[in-house]
Amino acid sequence: MGSTITEATDPYCLRAGESAALLRGHPWRRFAVLGDSVAEGLCEPVDGYPDVQWADRITAELRAAAPDLAYLNLGLRGLRAHEVRAAQLGPALEFRPDLALVVCGGNDAFRPAYDPDAVDAELTAMIEALQGAGADVITVGMFDVSHSPAVPEQHRANLGARMRRLAAHTRALAGRLGTIHVHLTDHPLTADPSIYSSDGRHGSARSDAIAAAETVRRLATHLRTRNDARLG
Repeated sequence: MGSTITEATDPYCLRAGESAALLRGHPWRRFAVLGDSVAEGLCEPVDGYPDVQWADRITAELRAAAPDLAYLNLGLRGLRAHEVRAAQLGPALEFRPDLALVVCGGNDAFRPAYDPDAVDAELTAMIEALQGAGADVITVGMFDVSHSPAVPEQHRANLGARMRRLAAHTRALAGRLGTIHVHLTDHPLTADPSIYSSDGRHGSARSDAIAAAETVRRLATHLRTRNDARLG
């Protein structure tokens, strides 16, 4: 990444006016976020990018079109998938969202004993409960953090394999359950050091800006598909 690039000139971020055009007239009024540190948002600062985490960015874009949007972020760092479900699903359902973001499993995949089927079961339980309550659900295939310069070389290959397996499982689950899926794992910048934090586990403000752009675009695709189905 060149030293002069900013969010306004970053080709992977939202362009001026793009989000307003994509989300104009969207139907969502209650947005809930469940997950781990990715949901909570640690957002290590990067020059040229506002220090605003991913879920907050999505909320701001949704609120630009619907100022009365209510927002609840239950995300908490360090949680594994079963802990997210146990602690956050109940409060999320009580909030009565019509849009929910569920992002977890990364802390499971950081462990050599990662069990993808167990994580799938937890994600399925959360997604189906939220959908059953009337919410559209966003799922995520995260950036492959094994590319972070802070990850020791001897751990890189195995961690990368687990992160890609988590992403593949989540994408398959999304296809089966009909979620709005944001796949970041194969993003062109997934191996770019500028999108990772110095702790080797999280993203930077640039990655949050990019993830928000991809999420807004996927929400817009979902809206077009739904509108086309109604017209058809």
